[in-house]
Amino acid sequence: TELIIGNDVYIGLNVTIMPVVTNIGNGSVIAAGSVIVKDIPPFAIVGGNPAKIIKYRFSQQIIEQITQSAWWEKDIDEIKKNRFDFESFLKPLE
Repeated sequence: TELIIGNDVYIGLNVTIMPVVTNIGNGSVIAAGSVIVKDIPPFAIVGGNPAKIIKYRFSQQIIEQITQSAWWEKDIDEIKKNRFDFESFLKPLE
C-alpha cells in the first residue's frame, strides 16, 4: 500500500508510521514520538502511542473552506497576483 501525506503537514521528531496507514490528511499535525496506526483526517492534531486525535486545528466549516480553496495547488504567481484575495481568505483563521 502507498502512503499519501497531504499538503501542509507537520510530522514531529521520531514519529513512527505503521505500514497499514495510507493517508495523512492535509494540514494535520503529528506530535513528536507518536505512533501512527490509522489514517489521520485533515487538520487533526494527533499524538501518543497509539496516536489519537487531540483536537482539530479549525472548525469543520473552516476546514471545508480551506479544502475547497486548494491553495496548495495554485501557482505562486497566481497567489501573488491575487494577494488581497488570498490574505482576506486567511484573515478569519487568525
